[in-house]
Amino acid sequence: MADSRAGLKTIIFLSFVLSLSFLLIILACALWSNWLPLLTALLFAFAPLPNWLCSRCAGADDFSADYSSGPLDFGHFLTSCFLVSGVALPYVLAHSEVIHPAAAWMSALGGAVGYATIITYSHFFSIQIDEF
Repeated sequence: MADSRAGLKTIIFLSFVLSLSFLLIILACALWSNWLPLLTALLFAFAPLPNWLCSRCAGADDFSADYSSGPLDFGHFLTSCFLVSGVALPYVLAHSEVIHPAAAWMSALGGAVGYATIITYSHFFSIQIDEF
């Protein structure tokens, strides 16, 4: 019973934080009537996908039981590319005066908080499968 209450509290907290990140991104777009900061949300939303897809291909190799494989490293690389692009894109757009600098800050912060929420959720509620 205690685990379900802790799980429910965690889900409620994470949904609140995720809604705050969406609010920051939507406000960054709506306050200055420019919807380009919404691209940041798209980049941060796609960031966990390479890790998820490439972890399905990973497995123990002949050299070490701890080290997974090349596909897992490639997934980490693609995820880092999405994350760096998600943070850098609003600042590049602000530097080129396409969006307002405050919109860049709000968009980057909202995207980073949203990604952190997704990672926190996957950390707390990951399903561990025991293999025999």
